[in-house]
Amino acid sequence: MQNRKGILLAGGSGTRLHPVTKIISKQILPLYDKPMIYYSMSVLMLAGIKDILIISTPRDIVFFKNLFQNGRYMGINLSYEIQEQPKGIAQALIIASNFIGKSSIALMLGDNFFYGNNLEEILIKTSKKKTSTIFAYEVNDPTRYGIVSTNKKGIPTKISEKPKKPESNFAVTGLYFYENQAVDIAQSLKPSSRNELEITDVNKYFLNKKKLNVQYLSRGFAWLDTGTFESFFEASQLIRTIENRQGIKIGCLEEIAFNKGWIKSNDLKKIIKDLNKSKYGEYLKKVLNNRWK
Repeated sequence: MQNRKGILLAGGSGTRLHPVTKIISKQILPLYDKPMIYYSMSVLMLAGIKDILIISTPRDIVFFKNLFQNGRYMGINLSYEIQEQPKGIAQALIIASNFIGKSSIALMLGDNFFYGNNLEEILIKTSKKKTSTIFAYEVNDPTRYGIVSTNKKGIPTKISEKPKKPESNFAVTGLYFYENQAVDIAQSLKPSSRNELEITDVNKYFLNKKKLNVQYLSRGFAWLDTGTFESFFEASQLIRTIENRQGIKIGCLEEIAFNKGWIKSNDLKKIIKDLNKSKYGEYLKKVLNNRWK
């Protein structure tokens, strides 16, 4: 099996954030000091994934191309595809089929925010597995999410989409690690009552074949779907608090690339030069200087 490739789905109409998203993609909006998409991109990069496809709308794809270009300045390879109409998360697997080839897959939603201790270690470990894995997070309002139920051994037994009587409080987050077979599964799906190809149906297929793992994110983690104004504000506040208290930055893509050895000191210096009037650039100077301490 070839190296895992990443899909970053940054499409949709963002109706929950109207009227703001009538004119711009929600993934471009700033979560505190960085565009929202930085945080989802950082998850894929922390997992060690260097080949990433960004899928967005005909209107918004230009923003991401202007923002990231081909990604080589960060030591990664970025490609772009258009989702003409939002027909469900699973549609991303079909759009990305040529890009994926025979590789395994990491599918990340562009409006999901993850933060926690040992996140990078968990992502790398999960990425190396040959089976499919979903990430589950305990929530207080399970009727709003896709919910995974497990037996006493932690083996998943059922996935329910927004159940009225949930059997557990563990929500399925917007990060999925799949075997290559997920593409064929997505292509075989029929649209749901919402006229969408549901990612839950892909998960259920692997569940029924007993080929689905669940990675539980503990209390030390934060997961937010930032597609509402309330969660958008919560994520911004969390990022601001951690960054100001600890002097670090969450979702700093150039720092991740530098720490992984994908770019060298001279590459980082060029990036800093372009950002020299911003606090983001000042932070990257600290990253560079700390390497030599």
